Amino acid sequence: MKKSLLTSGLLAALVSSLCCITPVLALVAGASGIASTFSWLDPARPFFVSITVIVLGFAWYQKLKTRKEEDIECACEDDEKPSFWQTKKFLSIITVLAALMLTFPLFAHIFYPKADKQLVIVEKSDIQTVNFEIKGMTCQGCATHVEHEVNKLDGILRVAASYELGNAVVEFDNTKTGIQEIQQAINSTGYSVTNKTEK
Repeated sequence: MKKSLLTSGLLAALVSSLCCITPVLALVAGASGIASTFSWLDPARPFFVSITVIVLGFAWYQKLKTRKEEDIECACEDDEKPSFWQTKKFLSIITVLAALMLTFPLFAHIFYPKADKQLVIVEKSDIQTVNFEIKGMTCQGCATHVEHEVNKLDGILRVAASYELGNAVVEFDNTKTGIQEIQQAINSTGYSVTNKTEK
């Protein structure tokens, strides 16, 4: 089993989830504008997931297959202790890391802090609801990132972003914030508003 085989499997796992890992790293770094940098990789995600599974499956096959007696040149080979890089323990660590990266899009949203909203009394005539169509969101982490940025604005009553629908529905007090400010907050994440309609 070669290290290059495991490295390529781990690298494929990383690339397959890069579009969802980047927004979390951007949030931590305070550079939310780079969040959508790798969203172009999302269509190739199934390809990278397949490569990861095939490479790690082959590595496990190589590690677990029984060695034939004719492959053993002398009995001294059995006495040699393999290096850590050739052990099942190392392969297990690589497999767990790859699995975490492959499933990252499923739990990326937990890394975003919850916005604590205080109860605000608003005149009903001041409440406005707008549907923003957004390009570039590829997973729940992306949608949570958009919600997080919009919730930073004053006067936001409710925001619900959906990567499946490619939108964010925002309910807000139009005396405290406006459509332009909300659009700028969404665009600051690196995703872009393509259209907006009032509800």
